[in-house]
Amino acid sequence: MTHSPLHWICAAICVGLWLALVGWTIVKVRRELAAVTARAAALGQTATDTVLIAYASQTGTAEELAWQSAQALSDAGTAARPVPLSELDDVALKSARKVLFIASTTGEGDAPDNGSGFLRRQMTHSAALPNLRFAVLALGDKSYDRYCAFGRQIDAWASDSGAKPLFPRIEVDNNDPAALTLWQQQLAEMAGTENLYAWVPAAYDRWQLVRKVHLNPGSPGGEAWHLVFQPVGHSPKWEAGDIAEFALPSDAVGERVTREYSLASVPADNGAEFCVRLMTAPDGSYGLGSGWLIRDLAQGDVVDMRIRPNRSFRPAPSAAPIILIGNGTGIAGLRAHLKVERKGQAWLLFGERTRAHDDFFGEELKAMQAAGILARMDQAWSRDEGDGRYVQHLISENARDIERWIDRGAYIFVCGSLEGMSKGVHAALETVLGEERLQGLTDAGRYRRDVY
Repeated sequence: MTHSPLHWICAAICVGLWLALVGWTIVKVRRELAAVTARAAALGQTATDTVLIAYASQTGTAEELAWQSAQALSDAGTAARPVPLSELDDVALKSARKVLFIASTTGEGDAPDNGSGFLRRQMTHSAALPNLRFAVLALGDKSYDRYCAFGRQIDAWASDSGAKPLFPRIEVDNNDPAALTLWQQQLAEMAGTENLYAWVPAAYDRWQLVRKVHLNPGSPGGEAWHLVFQPVGHSPKWEAGDIAEFALPSDAVGERVTREYSLASVPADNGAEFCVRLMTAPDGSYGLGSGWLIRDLAQGDVVDMRIRPNRSFRPAPSAAPIILIGNGTGIAGLRAHLKVERKGQAWLLFGERTRAHDDFFGEELKAMQAAGILARMDQAWSRDEGDGRYVQHLISENARDIERWIDRGAYIFVCGSLEGMSKGVHAALETVLGEERLQGLTDAGRYRRDVY
């Protein structure tokens, strides 16, 4: 495949803009941390006085709330510092006076990936924390049986370790505004002020639906659609792995409902792209988000949507090889990573129902192979005669090659269904790499998942 000089110039400009965005983000975070530290010093506060806000986040929501909480406390004169739960150890816990835990639960009671190490290292036994005061903001979804289970585990473990609660655990069902307001009120009381600013709900941008394509007509599975939105009056920036949050029309009592989807594009594509499956309940009704996007929206309609950082699924270093694993509409998050300019090789392992109907973005992926963007692609078709495999079977079949890629420093990215696929993939990776090594990759940030 050949390209004109103009193509390469445009590509170089896009890469330069992306690198500038990454640099700006890093500088911004460092400045925020420096500002918190400086404010604490001005108030005569020591590191011990600083409130640690430890977050366990799978898709970025808990991290966002941790930063908002830290900013609110800091503005009220109380030094606060957000830290990933994975970085909290015995030394930090025993030297801190106050820790706020903001913890998501993923699936049926599991810890987020950046909380699994803490669960394994710290929570298998009680610790001696008699001088610690703590509070827990537990994020969850009541549609799961083990609602807020990980946050509840942290609460019980801290109490068993002798720590004293600052206030009772607060549980949040799908970003419930009332529960988040209660959290803010408790922070204000903790800071000794009535003037703790209430962070405003996230602002949404306007986006217009410009393309809507049915990807799998005739498939034995549910409908999957490729949706493309373009910004209206703004110039958005994001990175591969980030999450889009749609604000659905208000419900009967006037509350705004949101739904999140993995982005299948990068800013250089000049649009936010998605691969969405139409969810259908046993009674024939459609999923709230997918039904609205696929059945109700027409080309040309304008919606409210914002793009939220999801650092736990951001791209690997440019020189590192990447192994992309997913099924179904999980191709969206993987496709975004394939659009990032990189030096390391990329290998895609993908599973769906039938090659004839469910080869999402098939021609595009073949073009990526021809261009050298995608070094290798293995696919599994569970409903095809003579195949019948799922994506986890590809891991077992290519065990030695996966080990070789990991030995070369590869990062693993998994995107797709939480129940079924991600559990099967995780079990297969544990068999190939060993439980300890896979956990080590998680702790090192080399095993990253966007599962739903």
